[in-house]
Amino acid sequence: MNPPDPTPGEVTALLRAWRGGDARAGERLLAQVYRTLRAIASAQLRGERAGHTLQPTALVHEAYLRLLGQRGVDWRDRAHFFGLAAVTMRRVLVDHARARNARKRRREEEVPALTLVAGGEPEVDLLDLDRALDAFAERFPRQARVVEMRYFAELELEEIAHCLEVSPTTVKRDWSFARAWLRAELAGAA
Repeated sequence: MNPPDPTPGEVTALLRAWRGGDARAGERLLAQVYRTLRAIASAQLRGERAGHTLQPTALVHEAYLRLLGQRGVDWRDRAHFFGLAAVTMRRVLVDHARARNARKRRREEEVPALTLVAGGEPEVDLLDLDRALDAFAERFPRQARVVEMRYFAELELEEIAHCLEVSPTTVKRDWSFARAWLRAELAGAA
């Protein structure tokens, strides 16, 4: 039987204790958020090619290890943590794709692809998406954070609004704008 999902307050308290140096809080945090992290990892891997060598469990563990190294982060709340976890997972996948591309040049393997939006969108190379999102973030940093939290972490609009301290309407508008911008940018990369 799965433990109940932790409340946002429980996660925030564990994050603050962990940041304060309580190593056991970090262990309790992982136990509390593992199921959600695994769901985020599964969502991110859903768009990858079949037979991807990274499994959700490995992605969660790699991302969590990277998050452990970021103890100086001022964790605001649950949404902030999951947003950063999603970005970290994105970085793990990008690093994995770069390593795979290096092998591709030697072995001519396929590059993993990721769909920009579920439901029939053309597949997009993960490295192209990463480059486009980095370029987007230079001009539109808040909107890029919305993409990271919505697309990679699958956070709800209200959670993103809370994390970014803006209205849900603003987040919805940012999400629509970002998707249109990224589609146009990625269409030019094809």
